[in-house]
Amino acid sequence: MIQALGASGVARTEITLVGVPMEAGAGVRGCSMGPAAYRAAGLVEALHDLGHGVRDDGDIPIPRPVGGETALNPLVESCRNAREVAGWTRAIHDRGYALMKRGGVPVFLGGDHALSMGSVAAAARIAQEAGRDLVVLWLDAHADFNTPETSPSGNMHGMSLAYLTGEPSLAPVMADITPVDPTRVHIFGLRSIDAKERQIVDAKGVTVSDMRVIDEFGAAALMRDFLASLDPARTHLHVSLDVDFLEPDLAPGVGTTVPGGATYREAHLVMELINESGLVRSVDLVELNPYLDERGKSARLMTELLASLFGRTILDRKPARPLA
Repeated sequence: MIQALGASGVARTEITLVGVPMEAGAGVRGCSMGPAAYRAAGLVEALHDLGHGVRDDGDIPIPRPVGGETALNPLVESCRNAREVAGWTRAIHDRGYALMKRGGVPVFLGGDHALSMGSVAAAARIAQEAGRDLVVLWLDAHADFNTPETSPSGNMHGMSLAYLTGEPSLAPVMADITPVDPTRVHIFGLRSIDAKERQIVDAKGVTVSDMRVIDEFGAAALMRDFLASLDPARTHLHVSLDVDFLEPDLAPGVGTTVPGGATYREAHLVMELINESGLVRSVDLVELNPYLDERGKSARLMTELLASLFGRTILDRKPARPLA
């Protein structure tokens, strides 16, 4: 385990944790237990030990599904648990917007990846109001650009980025959002994508570092290039970290394992480089399924990675710019 030596050297950040016990977007039950697993794994203590201000805002109460009087088009209605996902999207957006308005860095503890429909929508609204450019770093084995027409499963956790970048058929989930510019979305760690989804990603101009490119050029070089391309004065960086970004042997607690993911040191290095950029203003931890985990192994690793994102290093280094 990486030790934080000299926590006083870490730039203090005000962090708010909010649990999202959501599993309506996934095909396998269990993600609703994710927030409790992070707390049991010592997430609050790990961030406190780095010298950050940490507030645990509790869990978002399970919202009521969007009612029958609200029109969802037939394509959305064909998706699994569409009305539950719509209810969660509004609730997460509203809580996320309030937290970001207050300041500091909110961390959304999931919960399946459909939660990003709400968290990233809130970040996009805040960025627009502040005159900033929202950039989304999607650390994931999957592209999550499916639509109701292209999805083989109908699971909405695979449609998050399609919704956020303005897919018309998904607009009724929550209509009044600021669309994310797809050219400001970077998918890092991709290794599983459907054929039609590949066409969507290409047509929208999304930038991608798939595992072939990472194997060839290295995670560090690619992440440095990506971060160097961002304007520090204008960027609101939202990091969305999916458990399946990681090699399944390291993090088995996820319903969508794909072999060939990031190694332990690759993942920590990516987090450390993101921290050094000082650009992060909102974070998702998604798809942790404690029911599928092995004695909390995945929850502990994700907790360590978040600590690295907020400044934990092997040795003391020069302080990074404060996050937010």
